[in-house]
Amino acid sequence: MDKIIIHGGVRLAGTVPVSGAKNAALTLLPCALLTDEPLTLRNLPRLADIDSFQHLLNQFGVSTMIAGSRPEDFGRVMTLAATRITSTVAPYELVRKMRASILVLGPMLARMGEAKVSLPGGCAIGNRPIDLHLKVLEAFGATIELAAGYVRAIAPDGGLPGGDYSFPVVSVGATENALMAAVLASGTSTLHNAAREPEIVDLCNLLVAMGAQIEGIGGSDLTIHGVHRLHGATYMVMPDRIEAGSYACAAAITGGEALLMGARIEDMAATVQALRDAGVLCEARPGGLYVAADGPIQPVTLSTAPYPGFATDMQAQLMALLCRAEGASVLTETIFENRYMHVPELNRMSAHIETKGRTAIVHGVKQLIGADVMATDLRASMSLVIAGLASSGETQVHRLYHLDRGYERLEEKLALLGADIERVGGD
Repeated sequence: MDKIIIHGGVRLAGTVPVSGAKNAALTLLPCALLTDEPLTLRNLPRLADIDSFQHLLNQFGVSTMIAGSRPEDFGRVMTLAATRITSTVAPYELVRKMRASILVLGPMLARMGEAKVSLPGGCAIGNRPIDLHLKVLEAFGATIELAAGYVRAIAPDGGLPGGDYSFPVVSVGATENALMAAVLASGTSTLHNAAREPEIVDLCNLLVAMGAQIEGIGGSDLTIHGVHRLHGATYMVMPDRIEAGSYACAAAITGGEALLMGARIEDMAATVQALRDAGVLCEARPGGLYVAADGPIQPVTLSTAPYPGFATDMQAQLMALLCRAEGASVLTETIFENRYMHVPELNRMSAHIETKGRTAIVHGVKQLIGADVMATDLRASMSLVIAGLASSGETQVHRLYHLDRGYERLEEKLALLGADIERVGGD
């Protein structure tokens, strides 16, 4: 199994391209199921999760073609054609690899009138039930059955009629499934307390480009007027705000600077504010976001929250940065109850972090020390890499399959900034 070896202490500086957003791409891909015309997605990141979702769509009879590109290029162009759906079952062996697989439920139900999807897998970062996905589909007229580890959704004769639903808590995935189900409903649907993430806006924009009628895009109240059919489109995946924030933390922890090409500062206001509170310069530049840290890292206190709050997907990376702060920081995780699995690994690198329930107290230290560490989930993996960049000696990060799910050719991008990092075959 591969591992990453980092020799820390090198100040990072330079320019790095930001890839298409993983979380957006995994929502845009199932939109191919909503039309019998081709859907072309540009700026699609080269990630294991994208490949897994492609294979899942192939299971349904969707053809996929990747445009010719050089291996050294970041991103790619994929055209998907669901001319004829040959299966409405998403089997366990494909779905178990990632939680985003549940996002085929809404579009398949909308177009075919039924869908059978295995309960999903993914990072083990806490309980993430799909009950809201099912409740909103029921509100739109679907009948839901659970049996033998599968969810079966059935629309009435004539398709989903649509309906109204108020989310008791904000759910990104359930909002996405609801949107894809509602666009082909026979009536009008409304969503209240819907998620507002930029990735939701990206999904809405693609659906509109395909002929959907959606009001309130960017807000928490959405109205979807169902249409008879959608057509194909060509669409550019938004830049990855989590990847951009991760590289910002990587540059900052080394006292360095980076121009993150393609990053959109308006999509990551909470992350930018947290970095500024920590003493990191962040400013929009032509084509991207510039970050620099030429002074001590300052402690911060914050909680994760649904957008526009501080993203849970940035918590681990910011924690790594705060390990070098001059003082104690307090982070509270409000989204997932088990998202501090990186803490013991950071402490192996001489960090000083205490956890009390959903709160972590990060006592800044003068020096981190390289060690052998093991990745436990996607964002935790990146926190260990960030810490390794600022550590004395050598850090070896194991279980890279987590990183490969969400960061496109990580070591190559960090090398562009001057990092002493390499991927090698493990034992």
